[in-house]
Amino acid sequence: MDLELLNLTRRFGRTTALDDLSIHITTGRRVALIGPNGSGKSTLTRVLMGIIDAEGVIRMDGRDGRRERADLARRLAYVPQVAPQFGASVAEIIRSIGVIRRLPDGRVAERASRLGLDVGAVSDKPFRALSGGMKQKLLIALAMAPASTLLILDEPTASLDAAARQAFYELIGELDGSVTLLLCSHRLEEVRHLVDRVLGLHCGKLAFDGPVGEYLGSRSHGVVEVYLHATTHEPWLRANGFRPGAGRAWARTVTHAEKVALVNQLTSVLKGDVENLVVRDLDLVEDPIRDESTREGIA
Repeated sequence: MDLELLNLTRRFGRTTALDDLSIHITTGRRVALIGPNGSGKSTLTRVLMGIIDAEGVIRMDGRDGRRERADLARRLAYVPQVAPQFGASVAEIIRSIGVIRRLPDGRVAERASRLGLDVGAVSDKPFRALSGGMKQKLLIALAMAPASTLLILDEPTASLDAAARQAFYELIGELDGSVTLLLCSHRLEEVRHLVDRVLGLHCGKLAFDGPVGEYLGSRSHGVVEVYLHATTHEPWLRANGFRPGAGRAWARTVTHAEKVALVNQLTSVLKGDVENLVVRDLDLVEDPIRDESTREGIA
């Protein structure tokens, strides 16, 4: 699905959640929508789903996203950031979605099983009685069971365990090339390997739009952690900007450009003294997209 948004504006009282926002996402793109809490991500996803309205233009495959909402809705799938508190049972929800979306029998159960959820074991339970992880698995299964052409997933991995997260990544990798994917997260680290484009929101405005590699290269810092067998190379680590931590760990913050060179240097100098080596990306505190401050009343 081709998605075009022109001059979207949404206000909550005196607070502007979306501020004259214009975005064009072509068919089949894999896009990360990132930004801190309060940047407007969830507001934008709710507008796209027709849950709330906004000023401006919404076009989906060239069609009016408001006037033709009922027909277009059949092509959309959505996982909200906060799970709804349905009183209906798991079986009732699956049956209802199956009828509405004309799904083959067992389709949702198969998707849920891949994520580690046995729907048969919880079929009689009210949805709201499930654990956070179970709710998330079922919501993802319900979203990925139909043949949707636009998937909007808001913090989809937030409550998933490691195995379920890996299964989710595999399901995303199996999507048809014509499916447009919008993954919302306040941390690019969670979804960067699934996307090819980054849209960064800040205070309801588009603060970044470009390839994921460009975003990482220009805005990302990281931490290099090295764990030693012995103390032989500790003076060298200290002289090269590393600081000691617990459990024989030494760490140094680096820019994206420095990471590869430093890792090569570590393996060359420390050689057999390395017990483990960990490289983690961090968010830049000074990056306005990643500023963790929140604005009251905006999701």
